Amino acid sequence: MMRPMKLAGSELMFGEGCLEYIKSVPCKKAFIVVGGKSMERSGILAKVEGYFHEIGAQTTVFQGVEPDPCFSTVKKGADKMKEFQPDMIVALGGGSAMDAAKTMWVYYEHPELTTLEEVLTAQPFPKLREKARFMCIPSTSGTASEVSRSVVISDDATGMKHGLGNMEMMPDIAICDPEVTATMPPHITAETGMDALTHAVEALVSNRANYLSDILARAAAIDIVNTLPKACENGKDMAARETMLNASMTAGLAFTNVSLGIVHSMAHTLGGFFHVSHGLGDAVVLPYIIDFNSGNPEAKAVYDRLAKDLGGKDLAEIVRNLNKKIGIPSCVKEVVKDEAAYTSKLEEMAESAKADGCTKTNPIIPTIPQFVELFKKVYQG
Repeated sequence: MMRPMKLAGSELMFGEGCLEYIKSVPCKKAFIVVGGKSMERSGILAKVEGYFHEIGAQTTVFQGVEPDPCFSTVKKGADKMKEFQPDMIVALGGGSAMDAAKTMWVYYEHPELTTLEEVLTAQPFPKLREKARFMCIPSTSGTASEVSRSVVISDDATGMKHGLGNMEMMPDIAICDPEVTATMPPHITAETGMDALTHAVEALVSNRANYLSDILARAAAIDIVNTLPKACENGKDMAARETMLNASMTAGLAFTNVSLGIVHSMAHTLGGFFHVSHGLGDAVVLPYIIDFNSGNPEAKAVYDRLAKDLGGKDLAEIVRNLNKKIGIPSCVKEVVKDEAAYTSKLEEMAESAKADGCTKTNPIIPTIPQFVELFKKVYQG
């Protein structure tokens, strides 16, 4: 059942069947950004184009956004947008497709911008919506880019990830239909689901946490822990898919307002240095950081309350058991096999994580030596 919601000028649709909302959106030309072939194979891409065609809109598809999208892909997409001149940009896919499409939008609206650095350092941030509005249709239940002001783009030369966040990049329309997520394989369901859980848990202990974010994050965390194993076990369980998609979106609403913590700082770093997929990095690191952050009495009280809500006493142990149940490794060593290479980068990784924008809202701000020890700990287990 489709459930509409208006949020500060944005249109948020959720529930089975809400994809059809496309037919009520004013649009003449839609530029659709996708990752690989999964949306084409599942028939969702054709369905999305069909709804636009029903209202008389033209469509074109930009395909081939890679995981951890590179700036060169962003530029290529923006150049195609300039040729097509859309009034609606549609990101159909997971976090990579949504992040790439948001960033393409900036360069489409502002052709005078040509480098990644110009946007990363722009003050004030470039105004959007002069040429097009932005729609997200997520195919995973994890990143919550559909309700987020943030993107992560990789530098082609260095491979390092750069995070960027500004309210200008908040999507105008988010359509969260569980049918779109139904073809996710179990390992992607697991990793993206743990990304969503990390959003909720980190929002709860953020030093910016507030009354509203707590309500959203707590509800999301409980639903994810209870539902993710079902979604991994049976991808056709539409009730589980819908709960996961709604919980991911709700966790996104929380962290967009209060930010995250060092699970994300470390996962971003592991992705940049060793190409560990983001959700997997979050999943492996999360229980270790719950243990670390428990050194802060306020954070420990929050963790203990959530653990009690979940029928346990130790939140880190609950997360470890969940990881085991859905096939997530217990330490980074199981993912990055070259221990010598990993050890040689410890100091650099610590510096990178320390500089990450998510670190400043963690309940404990680690020193560089503490980050080095944390990277050792998550590696060895």
